[in-house]
Amino acid sequence: MWGSTPGWPAVLAEGSVLLRPYKRGDARAWSEVRISNREWLAPWESAPPGPWSEMNSTRAYAYVYQDMRRAARRGDSMPFAVCLREDGQERLVGHINLGNIVRRAFSSAYAGYWVDHRVAGRGVIPTALALAVDHAFGAGGLHRIEVNIRPENRASRRVVEKLGFREEAYHQRYMHIDGSWRDHLGYALTSEEVAAEGGLLARWRRVRA
Repeated sequence: MWGSTPGWPAVLAEGSVLLRPYKRGDARAWSEVRISNREWLAPWESAPPGPWSEMNSTRAYAYVYQDMRRAARRGDSMPFAVCLREDGQERLVGHINLGNIVRRAFSSAYAGYWVDHRVAGRGVIPTALALAVDHAFGAGGLHRIEVNIRPENRASRRVVEKLGFREEAYHQRYMHIDGSWRDHLGYALTSEEVAAEGGLLARWRRVRA
């Protein structure tokens, strides 16, 4: 059991895109997609030193799963497996986490995400992020979501820009990634900015139409 905090656990869906809590049985699928996407993901992720294959093995997943579950139980995060449903099959293709959740006067979280390069460009992650943000602003009771992205990561920047996140900061030497302290661009969105449009997913549907 994941426990129960505001807005968690939850299952969210739009078309073929499904967000759900991780399962113990996701180990093989998670490991396969992570290992096969090393070149696509490694330059942008903060990770401990060590071989990528070991850090993303089925054995490593057991620790990742427990860490996610503990954080969710504490109310610190909402970690979603991003799945694609096609031809009667469901497969894990990505991840979204609303983390570092602080409530009361701050009522905010940071969003992080990744997606399998084989489905990149199909609107999967923008759809998933819109679902997660709407859920955070609704059942999750949050007011502000922030996303920090390396300036060189144009694919990730396009995700938030399509959804209308504001670029509001430049963080110098913000996070240690790929051997160095890397600058990041800060993007943010508040609940008021999408409320009049019926939510972020509604905004995204209009953009895609």
